[in-house]
Amino acid sequence: MRTVGQRDAKHNAARLKKQRMSIPPFAIRRGDMEEMIPPFGEEQMSNSVLYMSMSLDGYIAGPDDRPGNPGGDRFMRLHDWYGFQESNAGGTGWGAHFMAESQATGAVLAGRRTVEQVDHWGGDSHGVPIFVPSHRPNPEATAKYPLVTYVTNGIESAMAQAKAAAGDRNVLVLGAYTAQQALKAGLLDELQIHQIPVLFGAGRRMFDVLPQRVELEIVKVIDTPDATHIRYRVKR
Repeated sequence: MRTVGQRDAKHNAARLKKQRMSIPPFAIRRGDMEEMIPPFGEEQMSNSVLYMSMSLDGYIAGPDDRPGNPGGDRFMRLHDWYGFQESNAGGTGWGAHFMAESQATGAVLAGRRTVEQVDHWGGDSHGVPIFVPSHRPNPEATAKYPLVTYVTNGIESAMAQAKAAAGDRNVLVLGAYTAQQALKAGLLDELQIHQIPVLFGAGRRMFDVLPQRVELEIVKVIDTPDATHIRYRVKR
């Protein structure tokens, strides 16, 4: 015969199991990384995905954002959550997870301001082609860096070339203006926003000017003490 304590323990275990099963698939709780996140390589369709760390008030760069001070003042506050260390450039924890995910992409589409501030990553962003939509060519950069292509005939052509180069892998999209242009043209598929618990108050905003309303669907939310990682899908 079961004791009252045994019956209560069994009841509580069953209730906890039921509660865990009722969690929506996009509501990822702390500590559930291995249990609920599928490997990043499972996606078969090539998507264009914006990856961006952003303050709660929408800033992706601090004041005085320029080539000599890329990202502006205290820019790294938006990226501390990666856990970068001198001995571990790939990040730690969720930082390592998202670094691996972004570096699994097959091409990069980045704005001119973004690439010029970091000298086109030395011509090598995880070994894949880099496409830069711009009205002005940059023959010096393209001659120096074979993987870099400046596309002067519009965001549509730049995205088409990036997706062709990526094959069945995703395209990594970087830069506020480029992302806005891709949204305007209906070419951005997903947004991976890392929302940081800080108010910058000044700097460069991610979505300063949008041509129209854009509806998004929340695909996944990962809540951690350092950042809330939200995956959005653009509704068509």
